[in-house]
Amino acid sequence: MLGNGRFRDERFASFCPVECARCGARVLVAKLSVQHTSVQWTTEAVRVCAEFAGRPSALIEGCGRLRDSIDAAVAAGRLEVSPP
Repeated sequence: MLGNGRFRDERFASFCPVECARCGARVLVAKLSVQHTSVQWTTEAVRVCAEFAGRPSALIEGCGRLRDSIDAAVAAGRLEVSPP
């Protein structure tokens, strides 16, 4: 969140590829803050994700293993948290 109640426009965020350590699903991720993560799923990533198996889309709460892989990418410096 920017000052005066305004939010940063995630359309201009820098997305980086992150691969799930469990199933290999490859998604694009932007960290807009420590708490805010934007994930862009491809059809292929949804197809290979073990937590999405048998579902028509990625419109579920999220994949815990991918979340762990994103956290690991941040910790390793492969994915940066965008500055405020």
